[in-house]
Amino acid sequence: MIPQLNRQHDAHIQHTIDMKTKPQGALGKLETLAHQLVTILSQGMEHSQLESERPDIVRPQMLIFAGDHGIAGEGVSIAPSEVTAQMVANFATGGAAINVLCAQLGWQLSVIDCGILTPPAPELNVVSQRLGNITRPLHLEPALNEAQLEQGLALGQEAVKPALASGTNLFALGEMGIGNTTAAAAIFSALSGLTSAETVGRGTGVSDEVVEKKQQLIEQALRLHRDALHDPREVLRRLGGFEICQMVGAMLEIARAQKIVLVDGFIATAAAMLAYRIDPACKDYMVFAHCSGEQGHQAMLSWLNVEPLLNLKMRLGEGTGAALALPLCQSALAFYYQMASFEAAAVTQVVETS
Repeated sequence: MIPQLNRQHDAHIQHTIDMKTKPQGALGKLETLAHQLVTILSQGMEHSQLESERPDIVRPQMLIFAGDHGIAGEGVSIAPSEVTAQMVANFATGGAAINVLCAQLGWQLSVIDCGILTPPAPELNVVSQRLGNITRPLHLEPALNEAQLEQGLALGQEAVKPALASGTNLFALGEMGIGNTTAAAAIFSALSGLTSAETVGRGTGVSDEVVEKKQQLIEQALRLHRDALHDPREVLRRLGGFEICQMVGAMLEIARAQKIVLVDGFIATAAAMLAYRIDPACKDYMVFAHCSGEQGHQAMLSWLNVEPLLNLKMRLGEGTGAALALPLCQSALAFYYQMASFEAAAVTQVVETS
């Protein structure tokens, strides 16, 4: 079970934010973010510790989960499944967008093979947590079998434990998998009741014909599995992917440890929706980094009743949107701990009137 977030410091945290040398609310979402981060980071602390220890972000960890999808064989992406392995190699050798952002912003980066067609070469040092080579086509049969589901959730939990043991208190989860926007859209439709026309987007940039094909395949999958879709674990098993499964397990474990999960884009949010349906308490530990350019992502965020920090029209995945949110988290904590109060700065408090 994930511990409920203890909100004993809520009034104190809000008072600290309100007493900074600014009109109340003038820092907008940064104030809301500061409140959430300090609340999570102060779990188990007394008021005196909160002020003296000033908990901060430690060793932020980016985990990229990669997996191949049987549905990709139906031509739902602009790229073939072989590109998943090629991009995993690119991550491992430092050539992808996420590598550049992680290096610039100070993320620790790990790449995890959850089950791709061609296993990475040993010298690439990709973490091997393989559940198979590729999932089964979700419109014809369950994408994962029961053993793969259980093992995938457990491996996702294991993936975050080394970083937790080293003191990491903020994680972001990226992904790579040709065909995974189709899986994510199917998951979203199953959980929300929305039609595929409302959840399917262009992914990495497919044509109108491919969008229509994705919609038809998802509707076929929803009909095939409809009797089991009341159970979030079955939604994951039947419609998910090896990487999505392990992301769900990782999110649940991070929340169980009462650390911060920075949620990336469309695929990561599908995993977050499943984690939330499995254990709603995990949502309190999630910060939603951005709204992607993928159709359906804003509707996902609305379904979860959350606001993203950024909206840069990005739709790359890999964890790139989450990576960019790290400086906002750091800035939120910096203003909370370092900005003077009205009293300390001898500034007359500004009181807004209606």
